Amino acid sequence: MKQKRTFFTELAYLLGIAALAFGTALMERADFGMSMVVAPAYLLHRRLSQAYPFFTFGTAEYTLQAALLLAMCLALRRFRPSWLFSFVTAVVYGLALDGCIAAVARLPGGGFAGRLAFYALGLVICAFGVSLLFHTYIAPEVYELFVKELAARTGRDIHHVKTLYDCVSCAVGVALSFAFFGLWHFEGVKLGTIVCALVNGAAIGCCSRLLEARFTFRDRLSLRKYFA
Repeated sequence: MKQKRTFFTELAYLLGIAALAFGTALMERADFGMSMVVAPAYLLHRRLSQAYPFFTFGTAEYTLQAALLLAMCLALRRFRPSWLFSFVTAVVYGLALDGCIAAVARLPGGGFAGRLAFYALGLVICAFGVSLLFHTYIAPEVYELFVKELAARTGRDIHHVKTLYDCVSCAVGVALSFAFFGLWHFEGVKLGTIVCALVNGAAIGCCSRLLEARFTFRDRLSLRKYFA
């Protein structure tokens, strides 16, 4: 049997954040519909940036995640100081997302085929990023933290919980689209959002199996105790 290589969990965290930001930027460029997880934040950005230009997609992300963190603490009826780092992660991700959006905007490929390639690649990269974040002890974004904690609380498979969470986020995105831009006007929530909601959980599971088949995840630094 081929020996597995070591993948440090701290590196998984950094690569996971980078992959999520880049994948989301690709899907935003494709304009086939955002990932259902970020669709609510994207719609808040589209609506509020009309009056407040400084309210970027990244800003909307960590603002909404702060609210979700509060809701999670109330729902679970407990609080861990380490969860606050999830907000720090959200801010880092938001800044990275704004930078990636600016970079991806410079890429050629504005036709249908190019947009389709951006969408497909973005979906896969986002799934890979989430899978990496599931293999690190460092607090992930609040989205992933919520899924991990809910799965642990209910004893259900994390990928099944992820799929359910994605579908709920998709429904919220549709409701916000109608509320902000008019009934039956789909802005940011399109066919690509539905496709992503249906396949994202399975894609993350596939990425996780591929990673676990080739790597053993281990800590490089002695920091796990601070995130317990």
